Amino acid sequence: MRDGETSDAAWAVMEPLLPPVGRARGRWRDHRQVLEGIVFQFRTGLPWRDVPERFGPWRTAHGRFARWAAEGTFDRLLAAAESQAEVDWAGRGRFHDRAGSSAHGCQGGSKNVGSDAPAAD
Repeated sequence: MRDGETSDAAWAVMEPLLPPVGRARGRWRDHRQVLEGIVFQFRTGLPWRDVPERFGPWRTAHGRFARWAAEGTFDRLLAAAESQAEVDWAGRGRFHDRAGSSAHGCQGGSKNVGSDAPAAD
């Protein structure tokens, strides 16, 4: 297990909370690998595009995070994290902020909120 990766004990707590594994449009990326990529992105704060390839395609991690946040999966994972000592994620507040906002800002790129650009007439 690499530093910061989910232990087998933590995975045993989280796995039942994730959606069933599917085979949408061909190959299916393992939930554990994708979740590791999501956790890595939150811990480091790197842009999604810079998530290392060992976690699979960054678009898979980003898309699955957006879907899991919208459907409440991350709320369930966070509740389990708070009740189980085996699950210890750094940056839990960032998970909660992003998951609780139903993946706000995760779809469609930058929204330029608060831009200093002049308003169009």
